[in-house]
Amino acid sequence: MMQPERLIDLTMTVRKGMRGVDYESSHSVRQDGWNARQLHLYSHSGTHMDAQMHFEAGDETIDRLPLARCTGPAWVVRLPDTRPGDLLTVDHLGDIRGQFSGGDSLLLHTGWSAFRNDVSIYRDRLPRISVELATWCVDNGVRILGVEPPSVADVNNLEEVTRIHKILLGGKVTIVEGLANLESLPDTRFTFIALPLKIHDGDGCPCRAIAYPECL
Repeated sequence: MMQPERLIDLTMTVRKGMRGVDYESSHSVRQDGWNARQLHLYSHSGTHMDAQMHFEAGDETIDRLPLARCTGPAWVVRLPDTRPGDLLTVDHLGDIRGQFSGGDSLLLHTGWSAFRNDVSIYRDRLPRISVELATWCVDNGVRILGVEPPSVADVNNLEEVTRIHKILLGGKVTIVEGLANLESLPDTRFTFIALPLKIHDGDGCPCRAIAYPECL
Protein backbone atom coordinates (compact mmCIF):
# COMPACT_ATOMS: atom_id res chain seq x y z
CA MET A 1 0.00 0.00 0.00
CA MET A 2 1.27 3.46 -0.92
CA GLN A 3 2.26 5.62 2.05
CA PRO A 4 1.33 9.23 1.15
CA GLU A 5 4.01 10.70 3.42
CA ARG A 6 6.68 9.11 1.20
CA LEU A 7 5.55 10.86 -1.99
CA ILE A 8 8.25 13.06 -3.55
CA ASP A 9 7.14 16.27 -5.28
CA LEU A 10 9.11 16.92 -8.50
CA THR A 11 7.10 19.97 -9.60
CA MET A 12 8.09 23.62 -9.77
CA THR A 13 5.67 25.95 -7.99
CA VAL A 14 3.72 28.04 -10.50
CA ARG A 15 4.40 31.67 -9.62
CA LYS A 16 3.41 35.01 -11.09
CA GLY A 17 6.30 36.29 -13.17
CA MET A 18 7.42 32.80 -14.23
CA ARG A 19 7.73 32.60 -18.01
CA GLY A 20 4.20 32.40 -19.42
CA VAL A 21 2.44 32.78 -16.06
CA ASP A 22 0.24 35.65 -14.90
CA TYR A 23 -2.94 36.01 -12.88
CA GLU A 24 -5.21 38.56 -11.30
CA SER A 25 -7.97 38.47 -8.72
CA SER A 26 -11.38 37.52 -10.10
CA HIS A 27 -13.32 37.44 -6.83
CA SER A 28 -12.56 38.25 -3.22
CA VAL A 29 -14.12 37.32 0.10
CA ARG A 30 -14.57 41.00 0.91
CA GLN A 31 -16.51 41.79 -2.28
CA ASP A 32 -18.02 38.46 -3.35
CA GLY A 33 -17.82 36.05 -0.45
CA TRP A 34 -15.04 33.87 -1.89
CA ASN A 35 -11.51 34.16 -3.27
CA ALA A 36 -10.74 33.20 -6.89
CA ARG A 37 -8.12 34.10 -9.50
CA GLN A 38 -8.13 34.39 -13.27
CA LEU A 39 -5.10 32.36 -14.45
CA HIS A 40 -3.07 32.91 -17.62
CA LEU A 41 -0.82 29.93 -18.32
CA TYR A 42 1.43 29.26 -21.29
CA SER A 43 0.86 25.60 -22.13
CA HIS A 44 4.56 24.83 -21.66
CA SER A 45 5.26 26.80 -18.49
CA GLY A 46 6.91 25.39 -15.39
CA THR A 47 6.83 21.61 -15.02
CA HIS A 48 4.87 20.50 -18.06
CA MET A 49 4.08 17.69 -20.47
CA ASP A 50 4.23 17.79 -24.27
CA ALA A 51 1.67 16.21 -26.58
CA GLN A 52 2.36 15.07 -30.15
CA MET A 53 0.40 18.11 -31.38
CA HIS A 54 3.13 20.38 -29.95
CA PHE A 55 5.29 19.67 -33.02
CA GLU A 56 2.69 17.86 -35.16
CA ALA A 57 4.51 14.58 -34.51
CA GLY A 58 1.15 12.78 -34.56
CA ASP A 59 -2.52 13.34 -33.86
CA GLU A 60 -2.45 12.99 -30.07
CA THR A 61 -3.46 16.00 -28.03
CA ILE A 62 -2.96 16.27 -24.28
CA ASP A 63 -6.55 15.21 -23.56
CA ARG A 64 -6.12 12.09 -25.74
CA LEU A 65 -2.82 11.01 -24.21
CA PRO A 66 -3.44 7.61 -22.56
CA LEU A 67 -3.03 7.74 -18.79
CA ALA A 68 -0.88 4.60 -19.07
CA ARG A 69 1.80 6.79 -20.69
CA CYS A 70 1.72 9.23 -17.75
CA THR A 71 2.86 6.84 -15.04
CA GLY A 72 4.98 3.77 -14.43
CA PRO A 73 8.33 2.47 -13.17
CA ALA A 74 11.27 4.84 -13.61
CA TRP A 75 14.99 5.32 -13.11
CA VAL A 76 16.92 8.50 -12.34
CA VAL A 77 20.14 9.05 -14.31
CA ARG A 78 22.67 11.09 -12.30
CA LEU A 79 24.59 13.55 -14.48
CA PRO A 80 26.31 15.89 -11.98
CA ASP A 81 29.01 17.04 -14.41
CA THR A 82 26.59 18.39 -17.02
CA ARG A 83 27.73 21.71 -18.47
CA PRO A 84 25.78 24.39 -20.37
CA GLY A 85 24.96 23.24 -23.89
CA ASP A 86 26.13 19.64 -23.37
CA LEU A 87 24.78 17.07 -25.83
CA LEU A 88 23.54 14.03 -23.91
CA THR A 89 24.14 10.66 -25.55
CA VAL A 90 23.37 7.01 -24.83
CA ASP A 91 26.73 6.73 -23.04
CA HIS A 92 25.43 9.16 -20.42
CA LEU A 93 22.93 6.52 -19.26
CA GLY A 94 25.79 4.55 -17.71
CA ASP A 95 24.74 1.51 -15.67
CA ILE A 96 21.05 2.36 -16.05
CA ARG A 97 21.27 1.25 -19.66
CA GLY A 98 21.86 -2.33 -18.53
CA GLN A 99 19.09 -2.25 -15.90
CA PHE A 100 16.46 -0.64 -18.10
CA SER A 101 13.41 -2.59 -19.27
CA GLY A 102 10.98 -1.57 -22.00
CA GLY A 103 8.14 0.47 -20.50
CA ASP A 104 10.36 2.08 -17.86
CA SER A 105 10.81 5.84 -17.73
CA LEU A 106 14.03 7.88 -17.46
CA LEU A 107 14.49 11.10 -15.48
CA LEU A 108 17.76 12.92 -16.21
CA HIS A 109 19.18 14.61 -13.11
CA THR A 110 21.50 17.31 -14.43
CA GLY A 111 20.95 19.79 -11.60
CA TRP A 112 19.51 22.24 -14.13
CA SER A 113 16.56 23.24 -11.95
CA ALA A 114 19.04 25.21 -9.82
CA PHE A 115 19.29 27.70 -12.71
CA ARG A 116 15.54 28.25 -13.10
CA ASN A 117 15.81 31.91 -12.09
CA ASP A 118 18.60 32.59 -14.58
CA VAL A 119 17.04 32.45 -18.05
CA SER A 120 20.39 32.98 -19.78
CA ILE A 121 21.48 29.53 -18.54
CA TYR A 122 18.26 27.68 -17.72
CA ARG A 123 16.58 28.29 -21.08
CA ASP A 124 19.28 29.50 -23.46
CA ARG A 125 22.19 27.16 -22.59
CA LEU A 126 20.40 24.00 -21.57
CA PRO A 127 21.78 20.46 -21.98
CA ARG A 128 20.22 18.78 -25.02
CA ILE A 129 19.06 15.31 -25.97
CA SER A 130 21.05 13.99 -28.94
CA VAL A 131 19.44 12.33 -31.94
CA GLU A 132 21.21 9.13 -30.85
CA LEU A 133 19.66 9.22 -27.36
CA ALA A 134 16.21 10.21 -28.64
CA THR A 135 16.27 7.32 -31.11
CA TRP A 136 17.47 4.92 -28.38
CA CYS A 137 14.54 5.97 -26.20
CA VAL A 138 12.08 5.15 -28.96
CA ASP A 139 13.77 1.87 -29.95
CA ASN A 140 13.92 0.68 -26.32
CA GLY A 141 10.39 1.59 -25.32
CA VAL A 142 11.02 4.46 -22.90
CA ARG A 143 7.61 5.44 -21.54
CA ILE A 144 8.44 8.90 -20.19
CA LEU A 145 11.59 10.97 -20.68
CA GLY A 146 11.80 13.62 -17.96
CA VAL A 147 14.29 16.51 -17.88
CA GLU A 148 14.95 19.51 -15.66
CA PRO A 149 15.42 22.16 -18.38
CA PRO A 150 12.33 23.67 -20.04
CA SER A 151 13.01 21.67 -23.20
CA VAL A 152 14.71 18.48 -24.38
CA ALA A 153 16.51 20.45 -27.11
CA ASP A 154 17.89 23.89 -27.92
CA VAL A 155 14.89 26.24 -27.95
CA ASN A 156 16.91 28.74 -30.01
CA ASN A 157 17.54 26.21 -32.78
CA LEU A 158 14.24 25.46 -34.52
CA GLU A 159 15.66 22.63 -36.63
CA GLU A 160 17.11 20.83 -33.60
CA VAL A 161 14.17 21.35 -31.25
CA THR A 162 11.75 20.17 -33.95
CA ARG A 163 13.77 17.09 -34.84
CA ILE A 164 14.23 15.86 -31.27
CA HIS A 165 10.59 16.43 -30.32
CA LYS A 166 9.38 14.68 -33.46
CA ILE A 167 11.57 11.64 -32.82
CA LEU A 168 10.43 11.29 -29.21
CA LEU A 169 6.77 12.26 -29.53
CA GLY A 170 6.38 10.45 -32.85
CA GLY A 171 7.77 7.35 -31.14
CA LYS A 172 5.18 7.74 -28.34
CA VAL A 173 7.71 8.71 -25.70
CA THR A 174 5.95 11.09 -23.30
CA ILE A 175 8.06 14.19 -22.63
CA VAL A 176 8.01 15.94 -19.24
CA GLU A 177 10.12 19.09 -18.95
CA GLY A 178 10.88 21.50 -16.12
CA LEU A 179 11.29 18.88 -13.37
CA ALA A 180 12.76 19.80 -9.98
CA ASN A 181 13.93 18.11 -6.77
CA LEU A 182 15.41 15.10 -8.58
CA GLU A 183 18.14 14.89 -5.95
CA SER A 184 15.47 13.44 -3.62
CA LEU A 185 14.88 10.38 -5.82
CA PRO A 186 16.24 6.95 -4.89
CA ASP A 187 18.88 5.32 -7.08
CA THR A 188 16.71 2.21 -7.29
CA ARG A 189 13.66 1.75 -9.52
CA PHE A 190 10.68 3.85 -8.36
CA THR A 191 7.21 4.93 -9.51
CA PHE A 192 6.83 8.17 -11.48
CA ILE A 193 3.53 9.94 -12.12
CA ALA A 194 2.92 13.12 -14.13
CA LEU A 195 -0.69 14.17 -14.72
CA PRO A 196 -1.65 17.14 -16.94
CA LEU A 197 -4.96 18.96 -17.03
CA LYS A 198 -7.37 17.40 -19.53
CA ILE A 199 -7.42 20.34 -21.94
CA HIS A 200 -9.35 19.82 -25.18
CA ASP A 201 -6.99 19.66 -28.18
CA GLY A 202 -4.11 20.76 -25.96
CA ASP A 203 -0.55 20.79 -27.33
CA GLY A 204 0.80 20.46 -23.79
CA CYS A 205 0.02 21.47 -20.24
CA PRO A 206 1.58 22.16 -16.84
CA CYS A 207 1.44 18.96 -14.80
CA ARG A 208 1.96 17.76 -11.25
CA ALA A 209 4.91 15.38 -11.24
CA ILE A 210 5.50 13.10 -8.27
CA ALA A 211 7.45 9.98 -7.41
CA TYR A 212 7.02 7.13 -4.96
CA PRO A 213 10.27 5.48 -3.88
CA GLU A 214 9.06 1.97 -4.74
CA CYS A 215 7.51 0.31 -7.78
CA LEU A 216 3.78 -0.17 -7.34
